[in-house]
Amino acid sequence: MGRILTSLTVGNLVDPANELRCDALVDTGAYCLTLPLAWKERLGVLPMSRRVPVEMADHRVVNGEICGPVRIQIDGFDPIAGEVLFLDMAPDHGRYEPLVGYITLEQANVVVDMVGHRLVRAPHVDVKPTRAA
Repeated sequence: MGRILTSLTVGNLVDPANELRCDALVDTGAYCLTLPLAWKERLGVLPMSRRVPVEMADHRVVNGEICGPVRIQIDGFDPIAGEVLFLDMAPDHGRYEPLVGYITLEQANVVVDMVGHRLVRAPHVDVKPTRAA
């Protein structure tokens, strides 16, 4: 698929003065919007928070914190209300690599154009039930 990066803005829904902008890697195998724990304070106090075990790509299980509600706007698309998963990340060459996962993409009605290596608006919201095998 290649690497698809997108710019986005994340803000505190309760206190809109607290927001951040970043570039994030689109990762359809990741759960949701995932940011470094080091950035959490930039969003101020978020009213909902829960600790969760998170299985990483290398099968390690680490602790994460899901917080919200936040306003998420992927550049070029409509904003959504959602959650963010904060993880203790190590910067790579001084930079963090936030992830935009499948839940955030689906909430924003955004899909990956595999041929064009870009994000596009889905033609409709899919609410069909999945069929049992």
